[in-house]
Amino acid sequence: MSFSIGIVGLPNVGKSTLFKALTKKPVDIGPYPFTTIHPNVGVVQVPDERLEKIAEIIKPEKVTPTIIEFIDIAGLIKNSHKGEGLGNQFLAQIRNCDAILEVVRAFEDPKVENVLGEINPEKESEIIKTELLMKDLETLEGLLSKLAKDFKKDKKAAKKFELLKKIKDNLAQGKLISEINLSDEEKLEIKEYQLLTQKPILYLLNTNGKCSLPGVEHLKMNLKEEEEISEFSEAERKEFQITSRLDQLILSCYNILDLITFFTVAGGKETRAWTLKKGLKAPDAGGVVHTDFKEKFIRAEVVNWQKLVEAGNWLKAREKGLIKTVGKDYVVEDGDVIEFKV
Repeated sequence: MSFSIGIVGLPNVGKSTLFKALTKKPVDIGPYPFTTIHPNVGVVQVPDERLEKIAEIIKPEKVTPTIIEFIDIAGLIKNSHKGEGLGNQFLAQIRNCDAILEVVRAFEDPKVENVLGEINPEKESEIIKTELLMKDLETLEGLLSKLAKDFKKDKKAAKKFELLKKIKDNLAQGKLISEINLSDEEKLEIKEYQLLTQKPILYLLNTNGKCSLPGVEHLKMNLKEEEEISEFSEAERKEFQITSRLDQLILSCYNILDLITFFTVAGGKETRAWTLKKGLKAPDAGGVVHTDFKEKFIRAEVVNWQKLVEAGNWLKAREKGLIKTVGKDYVVEDGDVIEFKV
């Protein structure tokens, strides 16, 4: 199960620079708008010290971290929802992502064209917010006009019509769907539409000076520096005491998606990290490891990673009574090491 983060923002704000630093992939980076036309897609390992510590005691043949996918999407401009620039193509690409990483320009560089004409993080963020809202409004208007034909004779359609109308009214007032007070049932009801403002957003200020983005939680990074750091080897980073903040960014993306990590040790052959949505149960975790495991799930043996490391190995953890047997109703916790019985 892989989750994807769409890197979005106005042209020339540092999206492709960030993508290159994260994925170590060569990409076109230019000082002019729309260098990225087709989205760049890269898979990034999620840093996790727990996996390394489990591997130290299990001594497997193979260690496999969990991953997250980053998609570098073409720059958005004002009126993208009307098709300006690469507008509709851009918005369709966001629709397929699980979350949005919004990069906002807060750096001065005369060599890199600034489509806004000024350094104004709030204004930039507002343009992106407006474009996402307008696209969702357009989608909802289409859905409501379809439902309007049926909702008088169909109770289910009537209920959905009322929900979509409530959301549309909130969007018209400038509220993102993620800011509307919806029940879990209502969120599930609209999930199929992949509405853009329902997706969690992480804001990243690309700055080489002092700047902030009031009103929203955000990270600050100098993406040009991060790109340069990414070209150093691990040994060179240690020698020159260079630290990157990319790991923090990857984990922040992981957290906004409400994800947890569980581990498997595959009889000592492979120690592996897996991604799961918070709140899911043992058979769901089994299904992530292998499709059959969900259907054929009988029970699982579970131990917290730290207890396993302290015990020294699986056998000693069993002898100490640290391993518990769980059934289909067990809710998986972050850091669980699981052995499935099917």
